[in-house]
Amino acid sequence: MTSSLSAEPADDLVDRRVLIVEDDPMVCEVAEAYLRAAGFLVDVASDSFSGLDAVTRVRPDLVVLDRMLPGIDGVEVCRRIRRTSQVPVIMLTALGAPEDRIDGLEAGADDYLPKPFSPRELVLRVRSVLRRSLAAYAPEAPFDLGEFRLDPSARIVTASGVALELSAREFDLFAFLLKHPRQTFDRQTLLRAVWGWEFGDLSTVTVTMRRLREKIEADPGRPQILVTVWGVGYRLDLGG
Repeated sequence: MTSSLSAEPADDLVDRRVLIVEDDPMVCEVAEAYLRAAGFLVDVASDSFSGLDAVTRVRPDLVVLDRMLPGIDGVEVCRRIRRTSQVPVIMLTALGAPEDRIDGLEAGADDYLPKPFSPRELVLRVRSVLRRSLAAYAPEAPFDLGEFRLDPSARIVTASGVALELSAREFDLFAFLLKHPRQTFDRQTLLRAVWGWEFGDLSTVTVTMRRLREKIEADPGRPQILVTVWGVGYRLDLGG
């Protein structure tokens, strides 16, 4: 982490609150400094239990969560956060294996950043996730497609009148597909359109799709709505 401190505040995100849960003082200090310079309000916690307490107490707009924490690890912290909150979570991980990153995504993280990381990239990831999760764009009218009703401004999807409990990324992915029914997209296109990444781990899309299917498909192992187009990608099918 050698970048100079030069992040410019983003007017649409000024004073949004970010909670950093990180036990490495140097990483925490640099991340906090860059996020404050970018216009965010920042709270810090140095272990898993104080982090969980802070999520309830300060109600952050986003959590930056280290995967390796004393007490319980970040994956379990993320699972516990997801029991009561859909606050966006960016997980920091020093573990290089894809399975380790996938664990965090399956626990409900919206994004991850491998260590060591550029503080500027952290700020960009925070901005990207927050803009999507806070719907910082012109209001869109709700619309119906089959059994689903999408309210983009409220960031709610209902199935037969019942609201689905979706993470920020799950909502973004499903909303994108609902807006483009019966169109097939490869994972790279979805990574660019939904995550805003020009490059990244394509397993991020795979894991998010798997978790989304578990919430909307009658049989996630034999999906009828979010179908796989073998050798290409995914497509939303409704009504046969």
